[in-house]
Amino acid sequence: MNASHKKIFVPIMIGFMLLMLFRGLNKPGSSVSMDYSDFLKTVESGSVTRITLQGDDITGVTGQGAFHTFAPEDPELMTLLKSKGVQIWAKPVNGDSWVRTILSWVPMLLMIGVWIFFMRRMQGGNGNLLSFGKSKARLMSDSRGKVTFEDVAGIDEARDELQEIIDFLKDPGKFTRLGGRIPKGVLLVGAPGTGKTLLARAIAGVAGVPFFSLSGSDFVEMFVGIGASRVRDLFNQGKKNAPCIIFVDEIDAVGRRRGSGVGGGHDEKEQTLNQLLVEMDGFESNEGVILIAATNRPDVLDPALLRPGRFDRQVVVSVPDIMGRLGILKVHVRNNPLSDDVDLKVLARGTPGFTGADIENMVNEAALMAARRGKDQLEMVDLEDAKDKVMMGPERQSMIISDAEKKAMAYREAGHALVARLLPGTDPIHKVTIIPRGQSFGLTQQLPMSEKHAYPKSDLQNSICILMGGRAAEEIIFNTQTTGTGDDIRKASELARKMVCEFGMSKELGPLAFGKEEGQVFLGRAFGRQREYSRMTVQKIDEAVRGIVVEAYKKALALIKDNLDTLGNIAMALLEKETLNRGDIDELMAGGQSP
Repeated sequence: MNASHKKIFVPIMIGFMLLMLFRGLNKPGSSVSMDYSDFLKTVESGSVTRITLQGDDITGVTGQGAFHTFAPEDPELMTLLKSKGVQIWAKPVNGDSWVRTILSWVPMLLMIGVWIFFMRRMQGGNGNLLSFGKSKARLMSDSRGKVTFEDVAGIDEARDELQEIIDFLKDPGKFTRLGGRIPKGVLLVGAPGTGKTLLARAIAGVAGVPFFSLSGSDFVEMFVGIGASRVRDLFNQGKKNAPCIIFVDEIDAVGRRRGSGVGGGHDEKEQTLNQLLVEMDGFESNEGVILIAATNRPDVLDPALLRPGRFDRQVVVSVPDIMGRLGILKVHVRNNPLSDDVDLKVLARGTPGFTGADIENMVNEAALMAARRGKDQLEMVDLEDAKDKVMMGPERQSMIISDAEKKAMAYREAGHALVARLLPGTDPIHKVTIIPRGQSFGLTQQLPMSEKHAYPKSDLQNSICILMGGRAAEEIIFNTQTTGTGDDIRKASELARKMVCEFGMSKELGPLAFGKEEGQVFLGRAFGRQREYSRMTVQKIDEAVRGIVVEAYKKALALIKDNLDTLGNIAMALLEKETLNRGDIDELMAGGQSP
């Protein structure tokens, strides 16, 4: 009997046993067989209360219980029964026997149907009634659209690390001849959207070995022990197809630190994690099976999972720098027709902090915008508008703004732009706009000349001064304070507090860090900063933060007061054009009028 016949035979046998059990439970009470002569004596004694006649069959009930007998043709029987007051029921011989037989099967068939439906739902509809503990891993086939390392850009170091794994699988002798061994596991760590899953898809496209893919949540089930069983089955499949690669996305779904659950240390997820630890590095060897996992929360993973021998390598997939963003842009626009005015280097400089997913979304939004505008090519204006949409949200065209409020917005943004232009050592201004987008009512964007990883104190002070430029212009021109600068003040205060508490940039407090992150792992987030200093120190911190912000505000006030004419020219140009580029700002700063 092959496997397919077993899948059919087993449920049939189970259904048959259930049917027998059902019929046994629903069988009426046993009746006594009685001779006809004894039946007549029982009737004459008055013990029979009622009978049922169905042809020659007689069934009835006495004080001692049920009975049945067979009656010959006896014309005096009906007279005797009537004289004794026996209740007589009559049924046709062949009237509803088939109907009763069919109806007797209906409850059992209904039970079997519900059982089969339930089992199929538990297994995602795959039809295998006995595969609770089977892994849900999907074997990547060659027929699907392949992703190769040529499609991966901006994360060269991570790509090179994984390329070495592929080389090991293709030519293990190159490494083992010097005593090396293949890594058992590689953990991809990075922020959302940085390309961890894309790297895994690229590995599947170029590995040349079986590649199993699944999510960490695929191990989680409502039945205890199913997750651990699926882990065993997953590695059994891997050993049968070795050498192979297993990719588990979002491994923090099952790999969280043990003992952190609310219900104690014996819940289903911890059993699954324990089995995963054993399979990766236990008594049994899984040679040739490489586990690659991805997560954006390495801080919540169990330490036993991270040690060498399980995850031998932790590959950081970081947010791309300016050259990485340029490479990602080239990958995503290679299938888009571009206008001659498109400068990818400018776009790469203007998107600091963008991940690969953000850049892909930006290019897609630009293509949609160009299509809506009836263009045959993507122009620079489309990509710039798409960048603003990704950064701040869609343009709020339906928002009604009064002339007075629009004028105030123009002077606030002009204040930011003027201070940024006058301060020495700041990045050049790329664009100033008063078009509302998302939660923002305007934007002054600077374009970094180069990628920075460590910022000097002067740069942070300049950033706070630029943020306070809007409030300074508002007070000088309108002699008032509004909520329009609330977000600027919040950002300036946060940056000043980081300078004092994290970067040690306060003269009064010196090069010290104050506070550390505190949180609960099982909730997966930090609650705040733990205070490890006195109340007197708290007061000094507040004074230092206030001093940094107030000093920057006074500096912004002085710069704007000395250049009121230029501030007015920039504000009037914004009211006229709503958006100014770098050339417009340079012309206005040189003494020209509104362009």
